[in-house]
Order: sequence, then structure tokens, then C-alpha cells
Amino acid sequence: MTTGAERYRESLWIEQILRKETVGGILLLVATVVAVTLANTGAADGYFGLRDTYLSLGFGDAVFRISVGHLASDGLLAIFFFLAGLELKREFVAGELRDPRRAVVPVAAAFGGAAVPAVIFTLVNLSQGPEVLRGWAIPLATDIAFALAVLAVVGTALPLAMRTFLLTLAVVDDLIGITVIAFVYTDDLQPWYLLGAGLGLALFGLIAQKYQELFRLRSTAALAILAPIGVLVWYFMYSSGVHATVAGVLLAFTVPVLRRGGAADGLGGHEGLAERFEHGLRPVSAGFAVPVFAFFSAGVAVGGIAGLVEAVTSPVSIGIVLGLVVGKTVGITAASWLVTRIRGVSLPRGIRWIDVLGLALLAGMGFTVSLLISELSYGQGDALDDVAKVGILLGSLLAALGAGALLGVRNRHYRRMRDDEERDSDGDGIPDAFADSATA
Repeated sequence: MTTGAERYRESLWIEQILRKETVGGILLLVATVVAVTLANTGAADGYFGLRDTYLSLGFGDAVFRISVGHLASDGLLAIFFFLAGLELKREFVAGELRDPRRAVVPVAAAFGGAAVPAVIFTLVNLSQGPEVLRGWAIPLATDIAFALAVLAVVGTALPLAMRTFLLTLAVVDDLIGITVIAFVYTDDLQPWYLLGAGLGLALFGLIAQKYQELFRLRSTAALAILAPIGVLVWYFMYSSGVHATVAGVLLAFTVPVLRRGGAADGLGGHEGLAERFEHGLRPVSAGFAVPVFAFFSAGVAVGGIAGLVEAVTSPVSIGIVLGLVVGKTVGITAASWLVTRIRGVSLPRGIRWIDVLGLALLAGMGFTVSLLISELSYGQGDALDDVAKVGILLGSLLAALGAGALLGVRNRHYRRMRDDEERDSDGDGIPDAFADSATA
């Protein structure tokens, strides 16, 4: 049974995430606008030249070569996935997902919101051939940073339950996307490198689990030891054929959420290494890693008005836009409705179906993971990749506008309700102004 103090601490944690993700969402938007601008002006050659520049890391025969663009998508984005993995584990150990009765609706919504967009994309592009159909997973993702940023801006008076619902949905959505990346977009598997990644992962987990005894709760000391091991695991995973960002999630799963002997709230005096890492790395992810990835991935040369029209009307772009805007909305809302038909399962207290519809629209902002899956499907810089990215940007924009309008109306509704409750100081259900006038 969750106590009032636990709910209060959980609400503080969620609000803290929302405040930080607002800043991250703004930086992400700025990076995207700058990238698209550079890719369609006289600076395009310099922009694409920088993205495709190869870096050589190492010395002698042990040289590791990787392009700047791939370093951003495979390397920096691993930090984002490490944080996503920490959030996932936290939810399973100390958050919404630890209670099946509270988690079943947003979890079902996440699966519905992943399945329907994939089906829509496939149906739209069924006659386009297997090469195009490789992109079926592009519209299944929800961008946590953008979605939470929009909700924080337009939803200042919305119930906390709505924010918790969206956060849980987005976290599970990330898990689905990560699983797809790991199993669908893995080519030419190298077992020895995979074994090296596994051994490094085991060592990382052992040190992470023992960090209290080894470092006396000093997370900076733990990070100094664990960071080089994490980089080594990333390298082995990159070389194994499995997408390197999966290493971030697996590493996160080994990090303890609770201090040994702590209660299962993961907060207050019982915080574990996961929360300490989250506090330290979230600014790095939101303020640097994800915006840099967006800068190198969102730059699409549309070729003027004619090229933009051609891209927007392409079956690939149409499938993605419909998947993000219509598929997410229908999938999340329908899955939520179906699971609440089960006896004992209902929407979280304080949420109405119109609120679920707004959150479903907002979940159509599939940006970061969608861009990554597009590159994995078609190859960075490929013509299909460019068309897909136009669809991702357009679909995410339409989803944000639609959700912003609907949630803005709901926000005003909840603000009026809150103001009425505050004016009714005696709790008789009648605002004091009306009660005073009637007495007079």
C-alpha cells in the first residue's frame, strides 16, 4: 500500500523530471531547426561534410574509426538510453510498474500505441517493396523529452495522474523501441565481441551493486571507475553487430535503484546509485547528447518547395505521419479502453477519457528514437532516410499542435476546478463568494 508520504515524494520526483525535460525539449527543438536550416542553405556542404567526417581514435594498429554522425547516434545517444534504462528499472522497482494494478492501463496503452502505427505504415507501403518496408518500426516510438516538455508547458494545472500516465507509457514505449532495435536491426553478429560485452557488463554490474561498501556512497568515485568499463562495453557491443545504444540500457539495468536495506520507494534517504547517476547525467543527456544527435540526424535537404512536396506526398512519409498522428491516438486510446473492460481495471483516478485522447496525441511525438530507427532502416543520408525524416518531423509537429490544443483546453478546465475548490474554504461545495452573497 502506497503511503501519502511516498506519493508526495514520487510527485516531487516526477515534477523534477518535467522541469528538466522542458529545458531539454527546447534545446532539442533549437538543434533541429538549426540542422534543417543548415541542410537547406549554402552551408549544406559544410554541414554534411562535418557529419560524414571520420574520426580516428586509438594509436598504432589499434585504431577505431567512426564518423561524426555515427558517433552522435551510436555513442552520445547511448547516454540517453542509459538514462532511459535507469528510468525503466526505477519504474519496475520503485515506481508505477511495481504495482500491476496501477501499471496495466499505461502498459497496455504503450503496446497499442506501438502496434497500430506499425500496422498503418505497413499497410500504406505494402506495395512499395521490402526495402521500404524495413521502416515499419519508425512510427512506433514516443520521444520522452519532447512529450514531457510539451506537457510541462501546456499542462501546468493538469492532474499529476496524467503526467504519471504519460511517463509510464513513454518508458514502456522506449523499452519496446529498444527491443526492436536489438532484435530487428542487428546484422552480422560477432559472438566474440558479444562475449566481451557480456563480461564487461558483469564487471560493471558487480561494482555497481557493491558501490556502497567500495566508495562509501560517493557516486563520483563510482562513476570514475564505472565510466571506462561502460565505454569498453559500448565498444564491444558496437563491434558485435548489436546496435551500440542497447549497451546503455543493459548497463543501466545493473545499477541498484535502492540502497541496501532501504524501503521500496527509491527516494529520500534510501536513494541508490541509479538516482545519483540520473541526477548527474540527465543534464549531460538533455543539454548535450540528445541535442547533438538531433543536430546531426534531423538535417534533411528537401530541395526547395518541389522537393518538400514530393517528400511529404511519398508513401513512406504518409505512412509515418499517419502512424504517429492517427496510429498513436487510436492505438493508445483503444488499448486503454479495451483493458479497462477487465473487471477491477480502470483509468487512474482523476483522468477522463478526453485526457487519455490528449495524451495519446502527445505520444505521437516520435522524434529521437524514430530518427534513429530511420537511419537503421535505410542508412544515414539515404534518399529514403531523408523522406522518412521529413515524415517524422511533420508527424511530430502535427501531434504536438493537436495535443497542445486539446490539453490546453483541459488545462483551463482543471485550473477553473482548482480555483473553485480554493475559493470554497468551508468545504460545503459552494464557492465562498456565492455563500457570502446568499447570507447577506
